[in-house]
Amino acid sequence: MKPRKIVFSAPFKVELWNDEVELSNLAENAIALKTHYTLISPGTDMACLAGIESWFKLPNTPGYTAVGEVVATGSKVTNFAKGDLVYQFGGSNKEYQIVSSSELLIKLPKGIKENLVPFARMASIALTALRVGPVELGDLVAVTGLGLVGNFAVQLAKNAGAKVIAIDISEKRRALALKCGADYAFNPASDKIKDKVMEISGGLGVNTVIESSGMSQVIAESLPLITPYGDMVLLGSPRAEYTTNITPLYRQSHDGNCINIKGASEWRVPVKYEKFVKHSIERNSKIVLDLIASEKLNVEALLTHTFKPEDAAKAYEGVRTDKENYLGVVFDWN
Repeated sequence: MKPRKIVFSAPFKVELWNDEVELSNLAENAIALKTHYTLISPGTDMACLAGIESWFKLPNTPGYTAVGEVVATGSKVTNFAKGDLVYQFGGSNKEYQIVSSSELLIKLPKGIKENLVPFARMASIALTALRVGPVELGDLVAVTGLGLVGNFAVQLAKNAGAKVIAIDISEKRRALALKCGADYAFNPASDKIKDKVMEISGGLGVNTVIESSGMSQVIAESLPLITPYGDMVLLGSPRAEYTTNITPLYRQSHDGNCINIKGASEWRVPVKYEKFVKHSIERNSKIVLDLIASEKLNVEALLTHTFKPEDAAKAYEGVRTDKENYLGVVFDWN
């Protein structure tokens, strides 16, 4: 059979190719999946499309989150059966995929909408920031950058019992953050952010800044918002060069304030459950899937577009050139 797959064939060139997949005679530990929905990652996918990710060699198929149906299993697979609907961590933009049973697949909770499932990857990335903080009941948290991951950071912080300040230059994204639970939303280009934060906090500052924009200069700009002994959590992935004098940044995190600067890459925890480690991507994913199913995460508001794979070039062009309107973009493979 020759199913479809989306391919970045060259920088900024998106094509739909035929794939080569053999569903018969599967290896004993293999699982064959029919993809139902995938999601564009506005950060990682755009970097891959530009050809600036060293690990992603062109031509290649993008994507790392999917929901699909088990259509066949190898002879030694016992934890999944034909017909199971699963969230696939790492699922790419292919119509059919054959994976090892050792990879992270999670059966869907009851009541969840399939087209929202791929958003679980973005939410679990955001959840890492709360683990790293940690964000606790009663905290005041500022989230800078309100893309998919930043919006989920806002929502998860609210679920944890924090009061949340959302910060972004985009009026639409600020409005969306407020719709999704933020208590305040400010524009760093025009609002006097520090004055507003000190007014809200009674002069103390926020307990935690979750930096989700991936813009390095925002780190230095946000440190003055943080209370002494508070946390700066780096959630966004920086990809652009930024040159500055690091001494003022160093002094803000050292002299008197003692601010903790922490990285929050999702890879700081193991992918699958480990006996002596509390957190894992697997645990985080199950938690956010349950939150999506129970509608404690507002994902519907983040879904802005649904495309067929045949329109992939249009979808990626929208995400690349119209960030105001293309936020959550899903591919429907059904």
